[in-house]
Amino acid sequence: MTDAPAFPAPNGHLPATRINLFFVAAALQIGCGFGFIYDVMTEWEEGVIHVGLEAIAVATLWIGAALMISEAQRLKSRNTAVERQLHAASGAFQEVMEQRFADWGLTPSERDVAILSIKGLSNADIAKARQTREGTIKAQNAAVYRKAGVSSRAELLSLFLDELVEGITIEGKTG
Repeated sequence: MTDAPAFPAPNGHLPATRINLFFVAAALQIGCGFGFIYDVMTEWEEGVIHVGLEAIAVATLWIGAALMISEAQRLKSRNTAVERQLHAASGAFQEVMEQRFADWGLTPSERDVAILSIKGLSNADIAKARQTREGTIKAQNAAVYRKAGVSSRAELLSLFLDELVEGITIEGKTG
C-alpha cells in the first residue's frame, strides 16, 4: 500500500438539482404565456382593459422565464467553475502532500499512515486497513509527527491546509 489514494475528481455532471427546476419552472411559465395568448385571442371583444391586463401578465411571465433561464445558466456556469477549482485544489493538495512527505523523508508505510490519518481514519481503522497492529500505527504516526514537527493529527492537517490557502482570496485569485 505505497500509492497514495487519489482524491476523487468531480465528474462534471450535475445531478437533478434545484438548478434544473429553474428550467422546468421557466418552461411552465412560457406554456402559461401561450395559454394567456390563446385566452386573449378568444376574448378579444371583451374589452381593451381585460386584454391589456392579460397581455401584461403574458409579458411578465415571459420576462420571469427569461430571467430564470439566465440565472440558471449563470448558476450552472458558476457550479462548473467551482467544481474545476475543487478539482484543482484536490490535485494541489495531493502535490503538497507528496512534496512534504518527500521533504520529511517518510517511509512508504509512514506515508500511507499519514494519508489515512489526514483522511480522518482512526488508528484502529488504519490498522485494520493495513492489516497490522494498532500499536504499529501509533508508532508510525509518532514518527510522522516527529518528522513533520507537529504533535497531533490536527496540526499535521493544518500544515497542508495553511499552505494551500496562503494567499488565496475568496474569489479564488492569488494575491
